[in-house]
Amino acid sequence: MSHMETLEYYNTNAVNFVHGTINVDFGETQERFLKHIPPRGRILDFGCGSGRDAKHFHVRGFEVDAVDGSEELYKLACEYTGLNVKQMLFSDLDMVEEYDGIWACASILHLPSSELSDVLSKMIKALKNGGIVYASFKYGEYEGMRNGRYFTDFTETSFKKFIADIANIKIIDLWITGDVRPGRGDEKWLNLILQKSDIP
Repeated sequence: MSHMETLEYYNTNAVNFVHGTINVDFGETQERFLKHIPPRGRILDFGCGSGRDAKHFHVRGFEVDAVDGSEELYKLACEYTGLNVKQMLFSDLDMVEEYDGIWACASILHLPSSELSDVLSKMIKALKNGGIVYASFKYGEYEGMRNGRYFTDFTETSFKKFIADIANIKIIDLWITGDVRPGRGDEKWLNLILQKSDIP
């Protein structure tokens, strides 16, 4: 039920959501991710929303695949980016060692924790050896519906505990930011850069 409600929220509010996020300056976080990606590397924008970041990566010369589960958002992202954005649920990822990086900005946070570990494992499987994931979550301990969408929040401690049993993944960077959208700076976000690794 939570998946359907969250997707319905984005389908219903797609235009307003895009309007509120497409021009946000996310450059500092993008660069923190891209410094780990080889030139012209392949990136998956996993839950691309407006397509803001996918377009940025494409313009910078990276090979970009972009997907979103919302029918309305993926259509708008196609228009904005000019890329062949695909409609796909997170659980449908089945690539093997295809990507240098996966960008999951405020996207996989909508998965229940009971499903998130499986999706993270699929993401790690889709990365080349040494590949990178950027992911962000609202900062806190809450899990459940909030304003029409499902959220799983994390702190540094709870996320480290959460991934302890997921194979071949390690945290290489972690930081907390305020929300970059106007008037929402008091909302805190946990930002993570994870790496595929055979070393525990």
